[in-house]
Amino acid sequence: MNIAKLLRTGVAALAITAAAGAIPHAAQASVPLTETGSSLLYPLFNLWVPAYTASHSGATITTTSTGSGAGIAQSIKGLVQIGASDAYLSDAVVKGHPTMLSIPLAISSQAINYNLPGIASLNLSGPILAGIYEGKITKWNDPAIAAANPGVTLPDHVIVPIHRIDGSGDTFIFSQYLAFSDKDWASTLHYGTSISWPAVSGGIGANGNPGMVTALQNNPYGVAYIGISFAKQVAAAGLGQAALLDKHGEYVLPTEETISTAASSVASTTPADERISIVFTPGVNAYPIVNYEYAIVNSQQPNKATAAAIRKFLTWAVNEGNATSFVSQVHFLSLPAAVKALTVAQIKTIK
Repeated sequence: MNIAKLLRTGVAALAITAAAGAIPHAAQASVPLTETGSSLLYPLFNLWVPAYTASHSGATITTTSTGSGAGIAQSIKGLVQIGASDAYLSDAVVKGHPTMLSIPLAISSQAINYNLPGIASLNLSGPILAGIYEGKITKWNDPAIAAANPGVTLPDHVIVPIHRIDGSGDTFIFSQYLAFSDKDWASTLHYGTSISWPAVSGGIGANGNPGMVTALQNNPYGVAYIGISFAKQVAAAGLGQAALLDKHGEYVLPTEETISTAASSVASTTPADERISIVFTPGVNAYPIVNYEYAIVNSQQPNKATAAAIRKFLTWAVNEGNATSFVSQVHFLSLPAAVKALTVAQIKTIK
């Protein structure tokens, strides 16, 4: 065999070998990921995952709605790769688990909904809601509620306060609003994903945001805190949405403008670890119950492949996944550029 023929044969052999090796590599499935947690964030994950897996061959992501408390706990234990939470990790949790990250993925808010036949609009405040959930304000025509709603004929009927019974980021941000706006609540019940709810006659517990919608629909004269991603279900159930007293002293509804105003107020002061509250922030026309939606992730994964899969999905989520076409469907907002940069920096630390 001459030199030229030998070279042609060798090149062909190398090409065949490379092609043969490329086939199993291209078809190789990526590491499957599991997400669980926030029922408020769950509808957005249900939009993200089909879009992501359709454009990333072999990607598999399983999502479940179990409440933020479960999402945090299971992520810390390593049972899932991504814990979804409306609440950032507390100082105590970070101290005990220093490799755990709180990574914002989008901006959301929480509505205070009510079931009051014949009442088209309603104003409420942190102190009023604290009084209701403490059992100090028991009827809808209480003087405090009447003073906040001049000209509205309120029913002489017992209020049915509805709260979450699962560990919940919604409970976290709701109780923050109460604690930040009412001194009595702050000194006794504080805030957290779980609260020792006072025993209130007629009070009801529900599981997840779907349970809150159903409980409120089935209980006229009830009031409940429900994640904004369930706005369609709330509207379909014919439930009302209260305007809340903000820190500036105005009653505001959760709109794109009022949510954006609140989020913008902390964008430049969000720390590198991104654990910050957007509840009851100062500013004109700032809705008082706004929050970052977090992915709770361990920065130290068991292997490089899992770490790479998590980084790839979360990077997609805060870029392509933050497009208006996704977030607007669940009444969320995209992360501001400054906050997105911090999120990307955190994602890169996952190893």
